[in-house]
Amino acid sequence: MNASRESILVLRAVCEAEGAGLGQRALAELVDVSLGKVNALVKEAMAQGLLEKASASSASSASSASSASASGGGYVLTDAGRDSLEPYRVDNAIILTAGFGSRFVPFTYDTPKGLLKVNGQPMIERQIEQLHEAGITDIVLVVGYLKEKFDYLIDKYGVKLLFNPEYAVKNNFASVYHAREHLKNTYLLVADNWFRDSIFHSWEPVSWAGCTYHEEATKEWGVTLGTHGRITHIDAASDDAWALNGPAYFTEGFSHKFSRLLEEAYARPGTDDYYWENVLMENIKGLEIYANRQDAHVVYEFESLEEIRGFDESYTQETDNEILRRIAETFGVPQGEITGIRPLKEGMTNQSFVFHVESGPYVFRLPGKGTEELLSRKFEKRSYELVAPLDIADELVYFDGDSGVKISRYYEGARVYDAYDDSELKRAMELLAKIHGAGIKAEHRFDIAEMIDFYCGLAERIDAVRFSDYSEVREKVGELTAFRKRLAIPEILCHIDYVNTNILWLPDGGARVIDWEYSGAADPIIDIAMGAIYSYFPRERADLALSCYLGREPERLETARLYMYMALAGFLWALWCQYKQGLGEEFDDYPLIQYRYMKDYYNILKEEGFLDE
Repeated sequence: MNASRESILVLRAVCEAEGAGLGQRALAELVDVSLGKVNALVKEAMAQGLLEKASASSASSASSASSASASGGGYVLTDAGRDSLEPYRVDNAIILTAGFGSRFVPFTYDTPKGLLKVNGQPMIERQIEQLHEAGITDIVLVVGYLKEKFDYLIDKYGVKLLFNPEYAVKNNFASVYHAREHLKNTYLLVADNWFRDSIFHSWEPVSWAGCTYHEEATKEWGVTLGTHGRITHIDAASDDAWALNGPAYFTEGFSHKFSRLLEEAYARPGTDDYYWENVLMENIKGLEIYANRQDAHVVYEFESLEEIRGFDESYTQETDNEILRRIAETFGVPQGEITGIRPLKEGMTNQSFVFHVESGPYVFRLPGKGTEELLSRKFEKRSYELVAPLDIADELVYFDGDSGVKISRYYEGARVYDAYDDSELKRAMELLAKIHGAGIKAEHRFDIAEMIDFYCGLAERIDAVRFSDYSEVREKVGELTAFRKRLAIPEILCHIDYVNTNILWLPDGGARVIDWEYSGAADPIIDIAMGAIYSYFPRERADLALSCYLGREPERLETARLYMYMALAGFLWALWCQYKQGLGEEFDDYPLIQYRYMKDYYNILKEEGFLDE
């Protein structure tokens, strides 16, 4: 197989040279073999009638090779040589560009990573043009996030778009799975690679994966190489190692085998976080694929905005990115001094990232689309003003009461509280009791009955309710809201979103309660209920939380209030999810769990007589 591969590479090099005057020394460098080896390969090809010396070709007007445009200076291909290349002709290319591109926030909030410009040109356009130069025009883009942004490429380059419906919940393994019918003699590429020089050819003799050598430690996929550069093992890379760098090529035979392995892995639970390289790694012993060893200064895989800045100085200047412009104006610094940008885990409502300026680390929060219908940012801003004297909320630097854009201090070394650690649960509930103990009055309310009606209306308006017994459960909600109204509990400012990820323990022993966007005047026990259902508490742990909050055993009516709000809040967030799902988002089993809280705790209240008291 190795001799055949090297022979094809010699023929390819001669064909692609087109009069460049390649001698055997140049061929040896291109094929990456010794001069003696290339001499033997050339002799073998000439003996088989695949190559001729250029002078012989020009001397014989009868030779079809003399009219070919495949002159390599010292050698030319014959017709037989051309025919021998045809089985290795590249059919197409697949470019994976479905993901969000979290490494490049804030630019990717409105631009897919593949369309980010490097040296003035979108990265994906550079790849497409380089493929065209190699004669590869059948190109499939697997899209997902901001898919509409890629439509212009159909008109400009004649590409095809293939939508990956799972782009938001699975890694690029799903993109390759959905594109598996397009795998033939195929380049498999990722949109955020940038190639200084084209790595593409019209013919490829074997399957390969691009590899770059790393002298220092890297988090990329490390490879072990066997005879003739065949990849024999894939694992986490360390220093002094070859590692995968993005591009790959599959022969048709390899594609057939790999597609079957993709299907088997896709049907297996636990592969949502897979990359296509996971499938390669698990089956590498049965797959013949070689390392295409590439210079680190030819193939670039940008890991962060900082790396792009180091390559393209335009990113260190004043860009047209609205988010960076706002940060720069807030702190009075040039955009180039905004560094250390990294995304935080996305919430269900917002997107946030950490950044650094000279005065320290901060968090930029960008409200999610559609939240303007669900929240009042002016009320959120007012809540921050009301709790400011307690010195317990996150420290604001900037807050836009219209858009909800917020910049706040980032607490380095802080950690969220563990809701299933008894001592931490007790501390979190005592902290909540302290906040409530301030008795802060607020003009804006969080009326859960009104919010339920509002969310139901939104979900029903777009026909997004998927629960079969929705009407029946809606009647039960009415019973609970009537019970709540009879209680007439005095209201104070409540956080409403008292989930463990919004409660930070600081390294100095202090605490912060962040993100007051749902806050408003309400029955204080609603905060305990919200924390319980967010953390998926069973009944016993919800009871423990209430006891910790009160500092004593709860009275029966207090327990009834807890269960009532767990039921109502479960229904509220289930309907919130229904509405968001109707807009195209997905939440795994979260809405199912919240819907169960409604039905289970309604049954407890009913069966144990709480509603009759």
